[in-house]
Amino acid sequence: MMKKNRIAAWGRLFALTCVLVAMAGCKGNEPTPDEAMQSFTNAWQQKQYEAMYEWLSTESKQKIDATAFVTRHKSIYDGIGMSDFAIQWQPVEQDPNRKIKDKQSYKLHVNMNSTFGPITYDQNALVVKEDANWRVQWDSNLIHPKLGDMDKIRVQDTKAERGEILDRQGFGLAVNEDKLELGIIPKKLPEAQEDSIQKLADLLKLDPKTIQNLLKAAWVKPDYFVPVTIVPKGDQRFETLTAIPGVTYRTKKVRSYPLEDAAAHLVGYIGKLTAEELDKYKDKGYGADDWIGKTGLELSLESKLRGKDGGRIYIVDADGKEKATLASREAVDGEDVKLTIDSALQSDLYRQLAKDSGSGAAIQPMTGEVLALVSAPSYNPNLFISGVTAEQWKTWTEDPNKPLLNRFARAYAPGSAFKPITAAIALQEHALDPNATKEIIGKTWKKDSSWGNYYVSRVSTSQSQVDLSKAMMYSDNIYFAQVALEMGEQKFMQDAGKFGFGEQLPLPLAFDASSLSNTPKMKNDIQLADSGYGQGEVVMNSLHVATTYTVFTNNGTMLKPTLLLSEAAKPEPWKSELLGPDVVKTVTDKMVEVIENPSGTGHTAMIKGLRLAGKTGTAELKQKKDVAGQENGWFVAFNTDKPQLLVALMVEQVQERGGSHYLSEKIKTLFQSYIKPSK
Repeated sequence: MMKKNRIAAWGRLFALTCVLVAMAGCKGNEPTPDEAMQSFTNAWQQKQYEAMYEWLSTESKQKIDATAFVTRHKSIYDGIGMSDFAIQWQPVEQDPNRKIKDKQSYKLHVNMNSTFGPITYDQNALVVKEDANWRVQWDSNLIHPKLGDMDKIRVQDTKAERGEILDRQGFGLAVNEDKLELGIIPKKLPEAQEDSIQKLADLLKLDPKTIQNLLKAAWVKPDYFVPVTIVPKGDQRFETLTAIPGVTYRTKKVRSYPLEDAAAHLVGYIGKLTAEELDKYKDKGYGADDWIGKTGLELSLESKLRGKDGGRIYIVDADGKEKATLASREAVDGEDVKLTIDSALQSDLYRQLAKDSGSGAAIQPMTGEVLALVSAPSYNPNLFISGVTAEQWKTWTEDPNKPLLNRFARAYAPGSAFKPITAAIALQEHALDPNATKEIIGKTWKKDSSWGNYYVSRVSTSQSQVDLSKAMMYSDNIYFAQVALEMGEQKFMQDAGKFGFGEQLPLPLAFDASSLSNTPKMKNDIQLADSGYGQGEVVMNSLHVATTYTVFTNNGTMLKPTLLLSEAAKPEPWKSELLGPDVVKTVTDKMVEVIENPSGTGHTAMIKGLRLAGKTGTAELKQKKDVAGQENGWFVAFNTDKPQLLVALMVEQVQERGGSHYLSEKIKTLFQSYIKPSK
């Protein structure tokens, strides 16, 4: 086998240099030492270590065999992350009077990049003549002048600390915290190791096979610490766990999420790189044992949070004594990111939704700062750090309420929460007189016979002469369907579209884009009529709904929502001058009546001493008008005097819980907690 390998190597060298006398015919002259040096350095630069070895002198080959030579070069260069390797050489001029003609010295200049910076050195090399051929006299200092044959090159990593995610007050949402890493030292396990593994698995609610597989990993040695899981300090199981033979622990700084479920979908979590992720990110300096943002802000802010690892490459002798540092780089910790989020409000909003399936967004209505973003039900992201058990994963993925789904990023039909926008754009277009009444008789209405069996229905039939005040208070679908039809498709689509529909929210998170229609033009009048009261094909996420309501607190300008505190120093318009001041006042006053008038659909949210404006909404998801189906409830509200809080809540499946009225107490509790009502 060795003979065949050498023949193959000679063939490659023949194509490269054509200098060997044994391969005569390609040159008539005797080969030169320069040609030998050129071939040797060419093979070196191209990482063809077998070919390099063929150019070694007999004396050099007696010191190291081909396998050891190739292995040493490959392990060193791979280990230091060598790239951009280049060698320049030039012969040392001989004394013309010197009689020895079978040796030639060279000066080498070697450049390369490594994981921790450039490595450059100068070295001398000697080429000697053996019979008719020239060969390189080699030893380890050609790899580096300070490297001896018995020395080793070591790589020491210094991990950068991941930046933390903080709320507006500096409270940690994603922090680096000392926790206890439990593990096993294999040689300390008893002979009947199955007992220890079973006890550990039972306490941690793990499959014993999971622990056994960890112990069978290729890197594991008898005296190595094999990590199993991470537990917080003060874990009640700690003493019992560490009393199991073979089980021990060490303190480790790990990612922690103090708000747990309350901010899981917002903040996200980090995890070990998968094989696919490693292949994708390896050129950005990620290694197999690195962690990366998987979801939420941990993912979208990865480049800011990650930082840059440092370390050094150095030489040690056979006794482990350090000889020289070849390259080094200081670790640069990731940036801390401060959010506009208010942790107390985030937790309060989550508590209001924790037993439901829904979402909530709270913003500062005068600045656009996002104060809270919640999706419910949720999950504890700390479990992704300590290790999600198969049982836990099954619980999450089989839960019909889908706790892993980020509902605040999804778009839903806004239902009647959209009616203030319909009213506002109609008033702005002078297509609606707020004081004029529409005669609406009965519970259902359709434009004409062209609608066939389709009709628009309303909840309350108590009013037959309906103006804007009554339409808003009683949330009259028929009134707003007629307003949309009177505007016409072109004006409705054009004016409503100015509120950011079809655009991505300008935030470092992925949201479904809101939409007025699935097609550029509406299919018919039925779709236009339904769109007027937030149904049809209108869909919005809860943060976008909240953002559109900032036109009512900012004189007709819709503010740009901000999530990073560094960008929130000055309110920034997203859509300027959408409405005139008179329109803003008119619609706001009607929304105040929704809450303050005893007949208003949001009256149970009224707080004495705190003037709220708002709109309830119920979006119906059903295949046929006369068939019961899912209903999603909405409630959007803001305080009107010195506005401090604007909240949009959406809860799924409210059809047997009072519809949108189910959200009234939640809105009331949030405002009472956040704003102190005047006496």
